Amino acid sequence: MQNFDYQTPTRLIFGKGVIRKLPDVMAAFGKKVLLTYGGGSIKKIGLYQKVLELLAGYEIVELPGIQPNPKYDPSVLEGVRLCKEHGIDVILAVGGGSVLDCSKAIAAGACYDGDPWDLITCKVKAKAALPIVDILTLAATGSEYDIYGVISRTETNDKIGYGDPLLFPVCSFLDPTYTFSVNRKQTAAGIADAMNHTIEQYFTEDTTLLNDGFCESMLRSLMVNGRKCLDNPEDYTARAEMMLCCTYGCNGILALGNTYSGWPCHAIEHALSAYYDITHGWGLAIITPRWMQHILSERTLDRFVKYGVNVFGIDASLDKWEIARKAIDETYAFFESIDIPMHLREVGIDESRIDEMAHHIAVNEGLEEAYVPLDEPAIKEILVASL
Repeated sequence: MQNFDYQTPTRLIFGKGVIRKLPDVMAAFGKKVLLTYGGGSIKKIGLYQKVLELLAGYEIVELPGIQPNPKYDPSVLEGVRLCKEHGIDVILAVGGGSVLDCSKAIAAGACYDGDPWDLITCKVKAKAALPIVDILTLAATGSEYDIYGVISRTETNDKIGYGDPLLFPVCSFLDPTYTFSVNRKQTAAGIADAMNHTIEQYFTEDTTLLNDGFCESMLRSLMVNGRKCLDNPEDYTARAEMMLCCTYGCNGILALGNTYSGWPCHAIEHALSAYYDITHGWGLAIITPRWMQHILSERTLDRFVKYGVNVFGIDASLDKWEIARKAIDETYAFFESIDIPMHLREVGIDESRIDEMAHHIAVNEGLEEAYVPLDEPAIKEILVASL
């Protein structure tokens, strides 16, 4: 088991109606609030108006329109400008992972005199950040319980994952009823995203029975409850368990003591959505089984066997190679069964920029240190197999 230094300072307030505690939480941080949100769904479900009512007496500055795969320009830059211009005390992010990721970049950038891109690319380490409170409306990324964010810079085709302990939200409100209105496409993408977060932490060296058990039960829960959410979007129990799975998926607790995996599927997908702005969860679902096929070998065989037996219930008495291949097939079949397109061509990506993306990934993502090292030809092979 590897050494680790772990702390999760985020307060989770979970359940139906917990937003009533918002005024008590916000009172600790000052009266000037930057309210960040996306395309307006929070208004349709009445959450926007509820927030304004609960924060009557606060000075609220709004940053709407944060897009999926949140953009450095305009959203991060505009948020930083607003914070500095209005002397913002606290950011209230209302939405899904994209809103939260963008808010994290804004929180650090607001306390920095230089170009916020310096912080996102880790050229400079943040020395301070504004506090972030969030109200989650989409279960997927786990940003509500971690230090990480992902920001896209369109003009350079960069999609950068960054993290800093200063960027833990101070408090996250998790009410599963706010996810009832999430459409089928985004629910499925959230399932795939959280499953891949778990898979990235499962396929690594120096694992433990404890962590393996966490990951295996997470994957089973996401598949069972994810299907229930798709069949009945207002199934509170299923939405609640799916939300909590997503919250736990990315804050490191699943991999404490494990060797770091390098997160190769995310590294590859970041290029896909940077170049083509596709849905992140879809990209991960497409890439994951092809990556699995690529890395299956004598060295990784036992890992795939354990995955197949404990996650999908494949008969342990079968030949190991048969179990491993069935496990990969089951992974593909599950994503396909929840209506995720499973080929890059289906989401508008052809072979024209495969070489360019493979080179970009190889140069920028450090996959030579991944669980199974990937060089540029290997990355291209995975992308081509995904077409």
